[in-house]
Amino acid sequence: MREYEVIRDGNVFSTSFSPSFVFSSEYEETRRYLKSLLARYQGISFNSVFHGMEEMNEGGTCFVQKSRHALSYRAVDYGRFRDEISRDLTLVHGIGLATQKKLNNLGYETLNDLLDHPRYRVDAGDVLSRLSDGNTTEIMNLIGGRHSRSHPCILGTAGMHEPEDFVFFDIETLGLFSRPIILFGVGSLENGQLSVNQYLLRDIEEEQAALLATVEHLSGDHPALVTFNGKSFDLPYLADRLAYYGLGSPADIPHFDMLHFSRRRWKGELPSVRLTALEKEILGIRRSDDIPGQMVPEFYETYQRSGNCGPLVPILEHNCQDVVSLAMLFFHLVGESYGCT
Repeated sequence: MREYEVIRDGNVFSTSFSPSFVFSSEYEETRRYLKSLLARYQGISFNSVFHGMEEMNEGGTCFVQKSRHALSYRAVDYGRFRDEISRDLTLVHGIGLATQKKLNNLGYETLNDLLDHPRYRVDAGDVLSRLSDGNTTEIMNLIGGRHSRSHPCILGTAGMHEPEDFVFFDIETLGLFSRPIILFGVGSLENGQLSVNQYLLRDIEEEQAALLATVEHLSGDHPALVTFNGKSFDLPYLADRLAYYGLGSPADIPHFDMLHFSRRRWKGELPSVRLTALEKEILGIRRSDDIPGQMVPEFYETYQRSGNCGPLVPILEHNCQDVVSLAMLFFHLVGESYGCT
């Protein structure tokens, strides 16, 4: 069943009533593209098109295609973040903006200064203890609990990690709920470049092996997850599929969901904060021969029915670009707020 609505071009009013939609011109163009792919790849074998390799684990065998991409980024000025957070007295229970202003006028400029305050010293000590523990998730929760989950200071906690710690994650599925994940895109930095591993299901039976291969990336020494709408979709979906096979739950690691930070940064300034829109407006990326994410299931199901691997080509390209753009967006926003000059 199609889990999106085809909307007439320009009918912006209808988009507000549909959580998932494709404009009619885009839909028709994509359908023609699918037909051309079937003709172009007719009779061509999978291994002639995709130059990956097989990986084996306890779940069986899965196919992985690897690629490397140039990526520039600025180091995070952690000292700047630390100084800023040390001056945020509102992190202490009972202190709001008005109270902070009064305390500043009395000479209490930092959290350390509050250790001498008769009323707030205990709570200030607790906050300082949590900050000094170096637990990224704990500090993100502390800031988010007093401000919001999209507060710029939460991005500053990225400075607690090495660039190689970040795992950029995006999935493609056969539907919105409780359907197999057909492609796992995982990116990480290696020698200054973005290395992308894409675990593609040649058959649905390979999902368990692909799941195990994917979660291995989330269990490093000090990993931090980066997604776009991953808190609402990718991570819960991954957890659901792991539970389906009795494979436990994803590791509980720091999670930067760039949709929320993007909304805070560009809402009202840009007409859309979808990843593809931010690519064009902020990153200067123009995709060619791309397909809407909503139509990925149709392309994959066409591959399943026909055995023609052509429909898989744009799925992998779409997913790979999502991972690359996600990494670029992450470092853009972190650099904008806390990048070293």
